[in-house]
Amino acid sequence: MVALPGPQAIVLAMFSSAEKNNFPGNDIPCTIAPLDQLRLVSEVAINRHAEAASSHHHPSSRDTPIKQPERAKFATMAKLAAALTVLALLGCMARECQAGYASPPPHTPCSPGHPSTPPSTATTPPPATTPSPPASAELVVGYYQKTCHRAEDIVREAVRNANAGIMAGLVRLFFHDCFIRGCDASVLLDQADPSSATEKFGLPNLSLRGFEVIDAAKARIEKECGNVVSCADVLAFAGRDATYFLSNKKVYFDMPAGRFDGRVSLINETLIHLPPPFATVEQLKAGFAAKGLSADEMVTLSGAHTIGVSHCSSFDDDFSDRLNASTSDMDPKLMRSLEKQCRSDTGSDNTVVQDIKTPNKLDNKYYKNVLSHEVLFASDAALLMADDTSAAVRANADDNNVWEEKFKAAMVRMGAIEVKTSADGEIRRSCRVLNTY
Repeated sequence: MVALPGPQAIVLAMFSSAEKNNFPGNDIPCTIAPLDQLRLVSEVAINRHAEAASSHHHPSSRDTPIKQPERAKFATMAKLAAALTVLALLGCMARECQAGYASPPPHTPCSPGHPSTPPSTATTPPPATTPSPPASAELVVGYYQKTCHRAEDIVREAVRNANAGIMAGLVRLFFHDCFIRGCDASVLLDQADPSSATEKFGLPNLSLRGFEVIDAAKARIEKECGNVVSCADVLAFAGRDATYFLSNKKVYFDMPAGRFDGRVSLINETLIHLPPPFATVEQLKAGFAAKGLSADEMVTLSGAHTIGVSHCSSFDDDFSDRLNASTSDMDPKLMRSLEKQCRSDTGSDNTVVQDIKTPNKLDNKYYKNVLSHEVLFASDAALLMADDTSAAVRANADDNNVWEEKFKAAMVRMGAIEVKTSADGEIRRSCRVLNTY
């Protein structure tokens, strides 16, 4: 699981008449939310869209606190955006009831690619220390060797030029893409269905970053090779390369390719498929299992919480209540520090680093933080609440090399979720819009 904005916790209550600890489930009825919940959702959306507007209206801009006088400047636009968000959510609830983590639809295999050894250049990392596990019969290592042999080098160069915060954002962007409709670059779309906003504008995705890196890599590839490399593969390569640089060039692996870009992106699907920061361990297992990933792979991928930042609202809310000393198991020293950073009188939803010890390094420090109760999210702390996940946490904390190898394999496995084919996908010319013929 990757860091998600906290206000989604409020919205998730709209999907079930049960308590939050019953989410997700395969037999939970959907109900229309009370008016006070809708009001609160509107207020949250207004604040978040105002923050996005203050960051030059770009979803990938770095989040910065917005001061009270600036809010009025964006009030009209923000209210319209909030109304769109609420209407989209209501539209979702009006449909046939869906489980919190719905099973993916069946898909047809991708066309086979052209396997070959990636080219050796100055920016190409050394070969993986162990062979990458097979992701899927449809995806192939070196897929673009004959049609655009520098594709992976171009993506790697674009990622290398980004800062650590954006690199962390790229890992998260890859996760959020794969968990909604599969790894099909649907999260990159600014528009798709005229009747609905896209995934990018769902509450869990408003703080996503890294879009400009994908745009830059795709533009350069289009210039050199034409329209042959999918945005979905560009994003998969970028997620892989971000882990390489954030791990001080220790975590490198071959990422199979051959994905096509999806044509559907709906705002209301973000809350259904992305695990919330207050999820229990059983909910996390169910959510990852629905995507074909094991409990051990879930724990392994959670290690990405050692990089990047989180909004305070993701853990300091009525659902998680992580800063409540009477109910939380968080380390008291960390709790006091977070209270100072999060509970200001400015009305801003501040951001804090997820790992106070190695915030810009991808390593196994996250698991040591879980064991010492120095993690932000209730879902992180929940990993100790089951024997199998607790054992996995301890094993990963004990041996960084073991975790690195598992992380490589899990990233490849995640990258094979619900891949699109030429029958139900395309290769976009621009990652932000669908092709027009």
